[in-house]
Amino acid sequence: MNVPIIKELQGNDNFDYVAFQYGVDVDVDVGVDKSGENENNDNSNANDGNVFLMIQFRPFSLHMWRTKKTKDENDMIEGEPIVSVNSDQLMHFEIRRSKDVDIDRPVVETDTANEIADADADSVHADRHGDKEIVGYWEDGLAIYADGTREEKREEIIDEHEAAAAEQRKLMEVESDTDNGEFKWDTEGMWEEKFKEHSDSKPYGPMSVGADISFPSSSHIFGLPEHASSAQLKDTTGANAHYREPYRLYNLDVFEYELDETMALYGEVPLIVSQSETSGTVGVFWFNPSETFVDVESKGTAGTNTHWISESGVFDLFLLPGPNPRSLYEQYARLTGRLSLPPMFSLGYHQCRWNYRDEDDVYQVHEKFEELDYPYDVLWLDIEHTDGKRYFTWDQHLFPDPMTMQKKLSDQGRKMVTIVDPHIKRDANYYIHKEATAKGLYIKDKTGEKDYDGWCWPGSSSYLDFTSAHVRDWWAEQFAYNRYIGSTSSLYTWNDMNEPSVFNGPEVSMQKDLRNLNGVEHREWHNLYGILFQKATAEGLVKRNEGENIRPFVLSRSFFAGSQRYGAIWTGDNESSWGHLEVAAPMLLSLNIGALSFVGADVGGFFGNPDAELMTRWMQAGAYQPFFRGHAHHDAKRREPWMFGDEWMVKMRRAAMARYALLPYWYTLFQEASVSGMPVMRTMWMEYPEIGELYHLDDQYLIGSNLLVKPVTGPGVKESTISFPAEDLWFDVDTMVAVERPMGHHDGSFSRTVSSDIDKIPVYQRGGSVIPRKLRLRRSTEMMTNDPYTLYIALDESQMASGSLYMDDEGTFNHVNGEYAMSNFTVDMNESIKCEVVGSAVWIDQRPSDSRLVERLVIMGLEKKPSTLMIGQVTLEFDYSEESKILVIRKPQVSALRDWSIMIQ
Repeated sequence: MNVPIIKELQGNDNFDYVAFQYGVDVDVDVGVDKSGENENNDNSNANDGNVFLMIQFRPFSLHMWRTKKTKDENDMIEGEPIVSVNSDQLMHFEIRRSKDVDIDRPVVETDTANEIADADADSVHADRHGDKEIVGYWEDGLAIYADGTREEKREEIIDEHEAAAAEQRKLMEVESDTDNGEFKWDTEGMWEEKFKEHSDSKPYGPMSVGADISFPSSSHIFGLPEHASSAQLKDTTGANAHYREPYRLYNLDVFEYELDETMALYGEVPLIVSQSETSGTVGVFWFNPSETFVDVESKGTAGTNTHWISESGVFDLFLLPGPNPRSLYEQYARLTGRLSLPPMFSLGYHQCRWNYRDEDDVYQVHEKFEELDYPYDVLWLDIEHTDGKRYFTWDQHLFPDPMTMQKKLSDQGRKMVTIVDPHIKRDANYYIHKEATAKGLYIKDKTGEKDYDGWCWPGSSSYLDFTSAHVRDWWAEQFAYNRYIGSTSSLYTWNDMNEPSVFNGPEVSMQKDLRNLNGVEHREWHNLYGILFQKATAEGLVKRNEGENIRPFVLSRSFFAGSQRYGAIWTGDNESSWGHLEVAAPMLLSLNIGALSFVGADVGGFFGNPDAELMTRWMQAGAYQPFFRGHAHHDAKRREPWMFGDEWMVKMRRAAMARYALLPYWYTLFQEASVSGMPVMRTMWMEYPEIGELYHLDDQYLIGSNLLVKPVTGPGVKESTISFPAEDLWFDVDTMVAVERPMGHHDGSFSRTVSSDIDKIPVYQRGGSVIPRKLRLRRSTEMMTNDPYTLYIALDESQMASGSLYMDDEGTFNHVNGEYAMSNFTVDMNESIKCEVVGSAVWIDQRPSDSRLVERLVIMGLEKKPSTLMIGQVTLEFDYSEESKILVIRKPQVSALRDWSIMIQ
């Protein structure tokens, strides 16, 4: 628990500053064996958790230091602060104002400004479209004409001098009259702005809030998802700038997004985490849902500076003192909420396409998976399954009997997902639109009087106001089985286009001066729309069931801080290219840095056509990302695994089987995340914060503490170079042989070049860990429920290991009430292998005696063959290889739901 304890209040006679010392309890109880998966090291490179906070008033600034104990147990600070706010005095805010308020700023005449803006918009419209009649818009924001043609995309050419001038622009004021040295305010755009043919009325004038936040003792900062760039943030300003523009946080539907850019994408989390070998882990959370820009500048030995500017809102900043990653994510979880434990089926493989044509197509795809023993859990339907893009409906010609379709798949352990977007077709005969209009549930135009009318997949559409609680409640009611006709309990939901996407809006989104039902402008809450839509949908999937006890599954494209509470996120409309496969890992790591663990990138890429090698490598990589889905655009060729031939299908199936075998481990990690806030997919520094040379790595990562993964992201690759933390042993999961470590090298890291031909993705298990697997080939997670476990035990240098296995009913909320079991394994090959179970005795006793059995133990790195292994009076059979140092214990006849000990002699 992080409790501020004011030990001392200091201030000078003029009260220019005040200082506090805070005690931070860094022990995090995650409900599992602390010697195992969740506590393999202290995850700390700072001496203790106490921090010293100084607030200066004239001029305002805030500084936080770590404290260290002296020999006489006094606290002292030394060196640079771990974080400073407004040390460069860039903090500012502009509040709302009325146009008729007299201020000391010249402003252009309001009517004239409006006339100019309208004239400019008309001119731009005429230039773009000529005399052609517009009948619709496509997702890229380009017009569709009545003659059947489409508007062509125009490349924007930026003059070099114009770009240089933009770099030097001043946001606040411009010097004008050099004779008297006075300044005048830059009035352009104060009361009206235009973007192409769109205009923003800005009724409250110019507004913004900003501040500089620096990390004086750190040169490595991370976060600010979502961008298709490296996990570590790079300079956007200064002499060493990698980017020309700041990181932009503004949720947008981006068509064919570019790589290695700071451009805004589908969601955002305004969180930066700093990691330093000397000052530990510290974070800042800028709680503002309006459009935000963040500049980054490295200062060498002086650390890293950031400059935040948001279009509106208030200065609402949270400092997360750490001092290590585990403590920081516990603190952040207290702010934004903890991940909701997903149902087990959602951790399996999902098969999606825009679109499976009809019920026969669904059956054929499902039956082919069955025929090939290729595991999958969920089959998805995109927008074409509906009646004319009217959500909560079915096309009666293509899907005449959706309930029977769902039942057939459900009877064989599968689920289905249908898409439900936030734009509602403006059709007076459509019951959703009719009721929403009658109840007044839609976002309004800038006058606050009329329902907003934008363009999306159905054509003319209105958008529900999910910022209003009663609208969210109404939306949740639409998922009731008697409302969503044709839905069943095995049908779940996909929320797309919820940035929100408006094809004929500025940047394919809403105008900023639209109003919600409380009259608040869209600019104030834009980045909240997606999370609130997902929240309402998740609540609907819960409420539709009697007892409200079935966990929901909702995938969302848009997100904000806290989206981890409501479901999964994916990286949007990626491309079938090696570059997009390569950037998938950094993007997913960045999302996990933002505490969004249930994330994935579409396997194969959405746009384009992957060849067999790219598809195979993507399937291998996808098997080791938290959310595992294959998806494709309707213009792409069919790419189900068997479409590439038997040889490639077998390679892809092997990757999927590896995923399913590891589901007990994945499920345990998600339970940990739901309690501790610690991400599931981790950068190397999250587990090894003391090894600075690992900080920059984002092409390899850890699943939990115990699996190191390096996806192959290039064509023709046969070898990969991996950096291993030297303090641990690492075992190849296929050969189960330890990686050779340099003699006497136990600090820092070392590199090894390993084989990674087309049949191999490099994955390694950490020495000192126990990972549970289920090895029987099944076609879905439901069929695996009562399958036995195999424990893979990788020993450390002391011939010891530990780990955990979490179990519950895999689908309800009963675990919240304590109906679960946690098996904690401790291994000392000089003495015993033990299992100790904590959890609900009632729930455990209700399980069949032959369920959750452990059928095999595989022990890697065992230096000496044991003479005897016994459980009670029973002697166990085993095999030991002197060459590989692997011991296999078969049929120990023990359950993961009971305490037991194997004694070693």
